[in-house]
Amino acid sequence: MTALLFAVTVLAWGFTWFAIKLQIGPVPMEVSICYRFAIAAATLWAGLALTGRLRRVPLRGHVWFAVLGVTLFALNYLLIYHATAYVTSGVIAVIFSAASVFNAFNQWLIMGRAPNARVLIGAGLGIAGIALLFGREMAATGSSGLGIALALGGTYVFSLGNVVSTRATAGGTDLPNAVVRCMSWGAALLAVYAAVRGGPFVLDGSPVYLASLLYLAVPGSVLAFLAYLSLVARVGADRAAYATVLFPVVALTVSTVLEGYEWSPGAFLGLGLILAGNIAIFGRWPLPARSNAGRSKPVRGR
Repeated sequence: MTALLFAVTVLAWGFTWFAIKLQIGPVPMEVSICYRFAIAAATLWAGLALTGRLRRVPLRGHVWFAVLGVTLFALNYLLIYHATAYVTSGVIAVIFSAASVFNAFNQWLIMGRAPNARVLIGAGLGIAGIALLFGREMAATGSSGLGIALALGGTYVFSLGNVVSTRATAGGTDLPNAVVRCMSWGAALLAVYAAVRGGPFVLDGSPVYLASLLYLAVPGSVLAFLAYLSLVARVGADRAAYATVLFPVVALTVSTVLEGYEWSPGAFLGLGLILAGNIAIFGRWPLPARSNAGRSKPVRGR
């Protein structure tokens, strides 16, 4: 099940980079993001209601729902989308892969859980691989400092949401009922932000914009976030975040087919490093025998 959740996350998010690029146009960025999560939330509300899985939640739980609405479904996307005005999506994909390192750091900082060596080694290999894959694009852009700062800020905010995501279900709320409320908070906060900025709530009626919006809302949001947050609950935020290192490879494949990306020896080496990082984190290695005394049991997902 863990492998399936990981694959769904990587594939669903891997195509979103190209879809985001198709969103850039006459509709203000914050309005497009608001549309995305409003549609995603409406889809999930309807799905839960039709299947009889919609549940009441404690009022106090909305504090954490709002926090996750800001970190996972609003502020991080505002920063990432605005970064695209200064650097290319390939560079942003490289920067976003740092979520695996941020998650390990934030789990230590906030929860007191030090990352193990395998996670650090695997994340380091993955980030080095991504840098090689997108090295030419990074060199060609000149790497605007503001764009990199925005992308790093968005990635760190996403990481904070990862680490506190388990609090949304700590009161007994199941994951879909928690996510739908977090998305609703995110969409509402984005709507307020857009209104304050005075951005017009216009809609681009072109088939390209509408198709990319629907993809971002349903597979790219509902399906991907349910899979990813389930993965966080099962294996922890540090290991789950390796998906953010691997999905740029999917984005690169899309770019190869649709945008004419040309592979280089460095790119192939980068892909090899990413696969090596994946094996380092998720591979099963024989451990030396130890006595049971003083050894803590591993935490397992439910």
